[in-house]
Amino acid sequence: MNTQQNNSKLTQLPVVMFLAGICCFLWGSATPAIKTGYQLFQIQSSDAMSIILFAGMRFVLAGFLVILFHSIQERHWIMPEPGSGKAIVSLCLNQTVLQYYFFYTGLAHASGVHGAIITGGNVFISILVASLIFRYEKLTARKMIGCVIGFVGISMINLSGQKGNMFEVSLLGEGFVLFAQVFYATSSALLKKYGNKHDVVTLRSYQFMLGGLILMTLGLAGGGRVQVSGNYLAYILLLYMAFISAVAYTLWGVLLKYNPVSRVTVFGFMNPVFGVLLSALVLGETAQAFSVNSLVALILVCIGIYIVNSVKVLKEA
Repeated sequence: MNTQQNNSKLTQLPVVMFLAGICCFLWGSATPAIKTGYQLFQIQSSDAMSIILFAGMRFVLAGFLVILFHSIQERHWIMPEPGSGKAIVSLCLNQTVLQYYFFYTGLAHASGVHGAIITGGNVFISILVASLIFRYEKLTARKMIGCVIGFVGISMINLSGQKGNMFEVSLLGEGFVLFAQVFYATSSALLKKYGNKHDVVTLRSYQFMLGGLILMTLGLAGGGRVQVSGNYLAYILLLYMAFISAVAYTLWGVLLKYNPVSRVTVFGFMNPVFGVLLSALVLGETAQAFSVNSLVALILVCIGIYIVNSVKVLKEA
């Protein structure tokens, strides 16, 4: 009875809004946290192997935290279910290894504000992947209009070249961050596929650990190094970054389990909002965050997400 009551509460709009808001705040804080981590761990933007090693450390720790939390909840140590090996490998390659290789490398060559707004595009890319590749749903005119408006917003953030060329963009910066969103969208579609057969939390925790170990191995093999020099803030930041993944992905997965997908994803518009504001606050990118291009781009991203989701949400609520 208590379980049914708890599940019922998870479908109430105020609860969904609150928990989704926590997820979006955490994901929005990832961009400035990663860039701050490069400074604390003395990682240069050109040192790709150290960046990969840094990412791997975060996700091994995140996977362990999710497994530990889930094991305490279930009162026994959680192990992968029989037959889930293929799912874990597929998810770890897309969600952790490839997504975060491109994301971490991209953020090292792009501003926090740019990274945050481009990351907001994962909503649109996810819709396109789910509709055109996995065919989970139809690609309607409303969704197309929302996607176009959103991508116009994402493009606008790159129309302010430093030397007067408004089309100046960086493949290693903004380009890699955008590639990361493609792999995020693919991993979301795969999670929907495998989540029907296996426990979502277990899949995510072990794919985090496996993906993190792969990234660490690649980083160390390529000569990557991280240096702290006794700064305890670096360890606190690493723990926080692992906490972001552990808590946000777990909460988001629980919300998706007990609610229609569109009802949850509509709150994804808060990701770029939190990302831009926190980048301005933490990284001192105030002028860039509140420039005309950035603000218009952010508004268009939010409008696009609203158009894609709002009508369906109202019908399902």
